[in-house]
Amino acid sequence: MSARPAKPKPVSPSKLTRSPQSASSSAKPKPSKLSLRSTLSDPFRPSREQQLKSIRKRVPDLIAPNLDVLFCGVNPGLYSAAVGHHFAGPGNLFWSTILAAGLTPRLFSAFDEPELLALGYGITNMVQRTTASAEEIAKDELRRGAKALRRKVLQFKPRFLAVCGIVAYRVGFEHNKAVVGLQPDKIGETSVWLLPNPSGLNAFHQPALMNQMFTEFRLALEAARLSVPRETSVETTRS
Repeated sequence: MSARPAKPKPVSPSKLTRSPQSASSSAKPKPSKLSLRSTLSDPFRPSREQQLKSIRKRVPDLIAPNLDVLFCGVNPGLYSAAVGHHFAGPGNLFWSTILAAGLTPRLFSAFDEPELLALGYGITNMVQRTTASAEEIAKDELRRGAKALRRKVLQFKPRFLAVCGIVAYRVGFEHNKAVVGLQPDKIGETSVWLLPNPSGLNAFHQPALMNQMFTEFRLALEAARLSVPRETSVETTRS
């Protein structure tokens, strides 16, 4: 009889080796810090079709009584309406600018906006209607929006109303010569501070200048906090 062939001895997994080429081809690439941050910050990126279908949607206010700052945009854009959050457009400079100005401890995205309440900040809009651009809003609509905003400020009593939109403020509040900074007229006990529009579609100022303007506002806010401390309620009101 012929001898049976010997069984191959098992090889310990620790002795198995891979060529560098095979190891690299099978390993999953690690995401870069930028891509990881984008994935975490923007869990939903609407398509153009989804944005257009959001034309009738509204973005609810992020608001509570006695906030330090109620930021006010002009009106929701299509992207913000699609995701349901303020200043959400990919080209919007709001979140990077408030970080650069020292108003937030880290870079927030629109999806992080509820965390602003703990810092004493809220967000609303002068006009609630969604449009593809702010230029689509009529002057009468801005004036009506300013009156509604005034009533909201009197109800919630923020320390500052920070309006992000020079042209919209001039038209809505009928102050044709208003410039960036503290405005002469208060709304009740609320001081009004005018800032440029950070939207990527309407921002006419360079980021460095935007940062400077928002930093000046932050310094005024810090001075006001020291002079008149106040308690802030973080209960969210959705309207």
